[in-house]
Amino acid sequence: MRTTPAMVLDAPGRPLAARQIELRDPAPGEVLVKVSACGVCRTDLHVADGELTQPKLPLVLGHEVVGRVAAVGTGVDRFREGDRVGVPWLGATCGRCPHCLASRENLCDAPEFTGYTRDGGYAAHMLADARYVFPLPDAYDDAHAAPLLCAGLIGYRSLRFADDAHTLGIYGFGAAAHLIAQLAIWQGRRVFAFTKPGDAEGQAFARSLGCAWAGDSTQLPPEPLDAAVLFAPVGALVPAALRATRKAGIVVCGGIHMSEIPAFPYEVLWGERVVRSVANLTREDAERFLALAPQVPIRTHVQTWPLGEANEALAALREGRVQGAAVLLCP
Repeated sequence: MRTTPAMVLDAPGRPLAARQIELRDPAPGEVLVKVSACGVCRTDLHVADGELTQPKLPLVLGHEVVGRVAAVGTGVDRFREGDRVGVPWLGATCGRCPHCLASRENLCDAPEFTGYTRDGGYAAHMLADARYVFPLPDAYDDAHAAPLLCAGLIGYRSLRFADDAHTLGIYGFGAAAHLIAQLAIWQGRRVFAFTKPGDAEGQAFARSLGCAWAGDSTQLPPEPLDAAVLFAPVGALVPAALRATRKAGIVVCGGIHMSEIPAFPYEVLWGERVVRSVANLTREDAERFLALAPQVPIRTHVQTWPLGEANEALAALREGRVQGAAVLLCP
């Protein structure tokens, strides 16, 4: 048994507490990771604020984890000590439920999630199931690799469900949007960015990445959308996005939590429009996206804080003061 410094959530609504936590040796099939960087995701806010209601407590948040393997448990042959790896949100699956058996492990009936049901990366060390750990592309340093592991992976899965949409709207231009906009533009799509009203800085950021248009989420785009992806957790954006899409358009809800969707007239859904959600990720998503990111290349824009200032990083994200992605640097 060893101890490691960590920022710990004792109960929703409370600030994270800095303390030493006990960490056992890796069990069979696990790796011990020496953390160097961990992204601060909006899902962490949902957990810390109590909007996701069943976390393990006390809990170490963080599921965009970059580090090096410090020790391996028996039976692990994918990694050796010193390998640089990433640990994402999906921490383990049962492998036995109907969804797992149908190659839909993202919908597993008995999953584990990093930084939610098992301790995550707001710490100097963490344990992970080696089957759900991935080597990272050399093109990214640790801080810039971290956002790929959730903002990138969930964004990639969301973009896949937009099918072959040529005109694509992205609502909520934060960590996931700034990565997936680059991929969509590289694929030849025209991207329209929607930000919170009055966010001129965010709109300028979107245009600097190559978006064809950027405006308030209250506006209609200059032309109808083939598809829209919603990263902002605002239910009222669902009918707004439906109104912005053409017939047979697709609205993809990419977040794990969203405020209540208000009633809307059937006419904005009619015309074979589709609304769908995205849940978690699969290992295939991770392998494909992590191989694709350096080909584009996707550039991650990050703001960093030391691990001990995790509460400040969460506050900045909550208050909309992060352009791109927030990342903690671990000792």
